[in-house]
Amino acid sequence: MRVWVAWCLLAVPALAFSHVKPLSPIPLPEAQVEVGPSVRKGWVVYTVKAGDTLAGLALRYGVDPRHIMWSSGLKDHRLQVGQRLLIPLVGVEERPPRVPPGVEVYRVRPGDTLQGIASRFGVSVLDLVSANPSLESLDRLVAGSVLYVPKGAKGLLLTLGEGQTLVDLAGRFGLSPVQVAKANGVENPAELRPGDLVLLPGIQAKTTYQNLLAKQEAERRARLEAERRRQEELRRLAEERRRQQALAQAQARRQQAQVARPQVRRVSYQEGGMRWPLSGFRITTYFGQRGAFQRYHTGIDLAAPYGTPIVAAKSGQVEVAGWSSVGYGFHVILDHGGGVETLYAHMSRIAVRPGEWVEAGEVIGYVGSTGWSTGPHLHFEVRVGGVARNPLSYLP
Repeated sequence: MRVWVAWCLLAVPALAFSHVKPLSPIPLPEAQVEVGPSVRKGWVVYTVKAGDTLAGLALRYGVDPRHIMWSSGLKDHRLQVGQRLLIPLVGVEERPPRVPPGVEVYRVRPGDTLQGIASRFGVSVLDLVSANPSLESLDRLVAGSVLYVPKGAKGLLLTLGEGQTLVDLAGRFGLSPVQVAKANGVENPAELRPGDLVLLPGIQAKTTYQNLLAKQEAERRARLEAERRRQEELRRLAEERRRQQALAQAQARRQQAQVARPQVRRVSYQEGGMRWPLSGFRITTYFGQRGAFQRYHTGIDLAAPYGTPIVAAKSGQVEVAGWSSVGYGFHVILDHGGGVETLYAHMSRIAVRPGEWVEAGEVIGYVGSTGWSTGPHLHFEVRVGGVARNPLSYLP
């Protein structure tokens, strides 16, 4: 991983002593180079990778997640792959920001809520919001971030900005500088530095709290509306499934009734009747719908021992003799003229070739279990004009 670090030098205030005469400048040797103060503060320019989280990066670099958000101009804790972040780094010689006495620094744990933390420390949610006016939500807390808990005096907790003083903040909120200094345990306000936290006693962030409550209510309503729509969609889908199942069951009952009472029209040989393609067989599956969730059966299945000879049901020309890519395995199709065809599937071996003429009763192959088959049998179809018909209507 390639990391770029952008450093900035902090200005060191010059010390002035009225009782000391300024020293004459000491000439430097030509080879001597004057070096400025050592680096004390900087930023790591980091490119977000898959799996990175704000809390994880803050823990890795030992900084508050909110400082990364402020440095990088983030509006919330969500990160995107490829996004560039400025992670602030503080030199070990620089003291951490000063926290007023009575204010506890709490590191947010997974599962924490603002209400839960307030109850645990015996303070109100408004007190927590006043001590953390940069909060963006009453419901969502970033694990690993810092939360300030006012266990002593309650009030508004602000960060002292560049060029600001305690007296400036006190005057801005109409408070006595002495009162503010006492609440912060400060004897000399000049000791405070930019970045230190200042507690303004008695000041509450009511407007911020009201805005957060309004945002919480809007998000709650949005969640309820999304859940209502989801439940409606689930009910609609369930009703559609019930309707489809009822239709399928009704159709299955009708098909079963037809199978139980087949209406077979017997056709004589003179009208184009056929002979059975096997001898010594047992019908295992009839023509038609087999169940609500099974494919429509386009022929009849005749179970017989492996290798039983299969004969032509009627004289005709061999149209197809070979392997099928749609589950028939080794199969033969005979053309009997007038748009009438017969199909013989799942053969173990074929005894004819395409183009041959065969007479009714002539052997064309042998029973097998090739293709989509679960045991040795002959799948026999009759097609008229390309449409599958019930073979029992054409057999004696």
